[in-house]
Amino acid sequence: MRIPCPCCGLRAMAEFTYGGADVTRPAAALPLDPSAAPDADWNDYVYRRDNPAGPHRELWFHAAGCRRWFAVTRDTRTNAFLSEAVA
Repeated sequence: MRIPCPCCGLRAMAEFTYGGADVTRPAAALPLDPSAAPDADWNDYVYRRDNPAGPHRELWFHAAGCRRWFAVTRDTRTNAFLSEAVA
């Protein structure tokens, strides 16, 4: 698979590290207090991931190139990259 880096262009997958799905962290009260969010929200954030068939937003790190994190939208059925942007 070849991955489109927004800074370096199309590169081999071996140059990248998968950062996981782009998920939203549970809200915490200010000052930051993780105990303010319900345990169920933290459980979902840490352990539960969707397994979508279709477009999916995820994070990648270009370890052997520009060393930048970027977000992509990838179709999990075809592995086609639909969009990419520096994170």
